[in-house]
Amino acid sequence: MRAAPLAGGVHGPEALRPLLDVVLGALRDGAAARGGPLPSGGADAAARRVREAVGAVLPQHGTGQDEALRTLVHALAAGAADPAHPLCAAHLHTPPLALAAAADLAASALNPSLDSWDQAPAASALETLVTAALAAEVFPGAPAPDALVTTGGTESNQLALLLARERHGTVRTVTGANAHHSFRRAAWLLGLPEPVVVPAPGGTIDPVALDQALTALAGRPLLVTATAGTTDAGLIDPLPRIAELCAAHGADLHVDAAYGGPALFSDTHRHLLDGLDRARTVTVDLHKLGWQPAAAGLLAVRDTADLAVLGHTADYLNADDDTEAGLPDLLGRSLRTTRRPDVLKTAVTLRALGRSGLGALVDACVDRARHLADLVEKAPGLELYARPTLTTVLLRPHGAPDEAVAEIRRTLLADGRAVLGRAAADGRLWLKATLLNPHATPGDLEEILTLVEGSTHR
Repeated sequence: MRAAPLAGGVHGPEALRPLLDVVLGALRDGAAARGGPLPSGGADAAARRVREAVGAVLPQHGTGQDEALRTLVHALAAGAADPAHPLCAAHLHTPPLALAAAADLAASALNPSLDSWDQAPAASALETLVTAALAAEVFPGAPAPDALVTTGGTESNQLALLLARERHGTVRTVTGANAHHSFRRAAWLLGLPEPVVVPAPGGTIDPVALDQALTALAGRPLLVTATAGTTDAGLIDPLPRIAELCAAHGADLHVDAAYGGPALFSDTHRHLLDGLDRARTVTVDLHKLGWQPAAAGLLAVRDTADLAVLGHTADYLNADDDTEAGLPDLLGRSLRTTRRPDVLKTAVTLRALGRSGLGALVDACVDRARHLADLVEKAPGLELYARPTLTTVLLRPHGAPDEAVAEIRRTLLADGRAVLGRAAADGRLWLKATLLNPHATPGDLEEILTLVEGSTHR
């Protein structure tokens, strides 16, 4: 039996070319078979269809490259919750740009590992350039900003707490009630006290309550975490006021801008992030409002010296004499060892679209959210939670109990007609539309409301 061809090297592209045709055809046919934003029938039906397509996971004799690719890619596409469909709007699950996905293929084919320079000479140099440029976007004017590539907000937030712990010892984290769940988990993993939670009436941190909490905790090392883009309603904490309070109380500030951070690319909306540059560390996810395939997270730091504590030596990867001889040391750039070159897709996107192109995508999605909010306000049977800050809109049928709101969502999921999220706000349950598809049309937005209203009267 002839050995299966490899993806890299001079002959790799020719081995990949016919396989790409198979994959692209299976993606197209699978999406057509699905016919909507997700498969109908619910979880049991979706699992059954996958089992039937897969059959024996590890057969005695393989079926061959083309058949395996066609069958399983088709099954995955037909059973996907497809974020490229305009009615798939539940989560911060972005439809990736085609050019970013194409760049990600190159990263997979070359397969550099960014744990030592001799596995990734060009990729490590590219990562250095891109992270420096993005850190400068977050901290303009800072003398020595830097950023680490992460798998997303959870890893970035954990790293921020780790850096604070290494600076101060047993640091106490102070979060808003609106903060991401990863902070509580990070404190647990790092052996830190459970975070002090400050009220967030209306979905954002109450500065008066924060001032009181910081006063009560005086004398202890403190890390305040603020949010720029909450997962429920896309709200942004009052960053300038929070930064002032941190300065007054001697507390460090971390901002979780996983969702809202890419608004920095928009001339129209970057003002929403005023005060962001006063943080010590900032989380940004480009697989949200950056339209990258996951994962594309960042932790930006105002002072690269803060990253020195991550330094680690493994003789087979970064021996001291190799480092002294000039080979770059990559182990201090992540808590992970093996690490794929996720920076490539981001670098390609930045070069291809530029700040103006990315900003236009941000603006388009914010405009879609505002338009949907307009439609909700005009619909007599629907209620709008609030005008959107970013791209999230919360809505519910007038007078419906929470149980009915939850059932509407599950009905749309089971029928495969729409993917809407859920969020608790103002003591009630709301349907959540997170608009990250810049190609969504006014007709698509109207269809979301038609489906909600139609499910209300079933």
